[in-house]
Amino acid sequence: MSLENIKSFFQIIFSFDERYPLLFTQFYFLAFFALVFAFFSLVHNRRLLRNAFLFFASLFFYYKTSGLFVLILIFSTLYGFFIGKRMGKVKKRSIEKVCLIFGVVINLLVLCYFKYAYFFTDVYNNLFNTDYEVINYLGQWANEWSNTQRFDASKILLPVGISFYTFQNISYLVDIYRKRVEPVGNVLDFGFYTAFFPQLVAGPIIRANQFIPQLYKKFFLSRRQFGIAAFWILNGLLKKLILSDYLAVNFVDRVFNNPGLFTGFENLMAIFTYSLQVYADFSGYTDIAIGVAMLMGFYLPVNFNSPYKATNCGNFWKRWHISLSTWLKDYLYIPLGGSRKGKFRTHVNLMTTMLLGGLWHGASWNFMIWGGLNGCGIIIFKVWKNLKKHARTILTFIFFAVFLTLNIFFPHPAFVIGMVWTGVIFFGTFIDQIYSLIFNNKPILWLNRTWSILLTFVFITFTRLFFRSGSNLDPAEANRVSWETAQNMVNRIGGKWQLDLIPQILYEYRFVFILFAIGMIIHWLPERWKRWYRLNFALLPVWLIAILVVVTVFVVYQFVTADLQPFIYFQF
Repeated sequence: MSLENIKSFFQIIFSFDERYPLLFTQFYFLAFFALVFAFFSLVHNRRLLRNAFLFFASLFFYYKTSGLFVLILIFSTLYGFFIGKRMGKVKKRSIEKVCLIFGVVINLLVLCYFKYAYFFTDVYNNLFNTDYEVINYLGQWANEWSNTQRFDASKILLPVGISFYTFQNISYLVDIYRKRVEPVGNVLDFGFYTAFFPQLVAGPIIRANQFIPQLYKKFFLSRRQFGIAAFWILNGLLKKLILSDYLAVNFVDRVFNNPGLFTGFENLMAIFTYSLQVYADFSGYTDIAIGVAMLMGFYLPVNFNSPYKATNCGNFWKRWHISLSTWLKDYLYIPLGGSRKGKFRTHVNLMTTMLLGGLWHGASWNFMIWGGLNGCGIIIFKVWKNLKKHARTILTFIFFAVFLTLNIFFPHPAFVIGMVWTGVIFFGTFIDQIYSLIFNNKPILWLNRTWSILLTFVFITFTRLFFRSGSNLDPAEANRVSWETAQNMVNRIGGKWQLDLIPQILYEYRFVFILFAIGMIIHWLPERWKRWYRLNFALLPVWLIAILVVVTVFVVYQFVTADLQPFIYFQF
């Protein structure tokens, strides 16, 4: 091999190409992790060297994912470390509080600059009829400093995973203030906590008081834990490459990109299919992250617990993106007052939390609408569960009658959707009341649970219309495009259906719908069944696990599309 070839090889290895970011689903990542794990196996008993190595390996991983945005991660790490250390040294509680506020404000300012500059500028322009434009001052300064035009100063790009490591740093400072954790004494240890590559770019969000104690523990990996780690990695690959990517490329993306070209039935199925896609995508990433971290002796929190088994919207958020929902509860909802100040304040606090949770996902109104709908779902259920059955029946009938009347006098597809939705709920509550009168309030528990799960799944799925329509868009155009997409899909779903085309659609997309059905069936399997096959996989002989890994990887990569789909939550 010539010197020129060697130089070219190392340029490829150590350069960043924004067209090909480093993803868990790439063979390149398998090579990266193999090298990391090989060196890790040599130093795993030397704590400081182990943590330092994993910190720098994580920085390299982030560089290959985000390029020079790694400087933002380094900045976030350094100021988080020094502010935390300062908080640990001061004696006065008031000074400690000032340090906490300063640290949180700096974190939020960095996050707002990169993530919400377009959103806030757009709101300001609309309120005051101005035409300010967003300027990337960092890019502008970098161009002036380097005397080049390397950076595009006309727009601000969003660093991958900035919301995740920002929230981790905030939790670290708050936990120090609350005396839940001692400040980390070494910047390399803290850098490892901030930048640990399995969860760096898409979570789960790790709490300081849960992960920092692991920094000081010796490496330990039992035979069973190795099997469980291998299972989670394979499970994540299956979810991402077979379920999520296949559904996205072959159906969901086509419909969402041009909803007017598809029928109402196809638009409806695209929303439901997207619900499975986004779950398989995000939970698939989490599964891989948990498995990779476990192989190195570290344990990440559970982030999903069969969310589509939820019986109400509140229960859904105890099962979906658990690390975010618990973070919002502990660091936002409870400090706002939680449920301690009466029902009205409880509802206000819930809605505020869900609106800000929506804004965390993206800097556009569609995410606020999505968060607000989830907040409404939680509040409505809290009111609903305290109503008598006859009151529920009367109330749902009134809403059904209102949507029916609106659609008669002011025909609109949205009123049709509302009429169908409230009509279904009215029918269910009416049947439940009649049954209770006949059988003296002896409910069929499994039927009630199934009904609640289906209603919750349908509601959550329709809120995703606003979530998906604004995803993967340039912040400068997200509001307009997302609203147009949502409006077009509502018009199609609530418009006149071509029922004679449904059999043809089912046949043309038969593999998509079969895969969707299989995915939902597996998701709804009893938890004890899943625990059984997970544990039995882990207890297999190592040689058999190795064979299954090779076979599974071979099968999985038969489903890989020409361009690997990035994980959906990278944008957050």
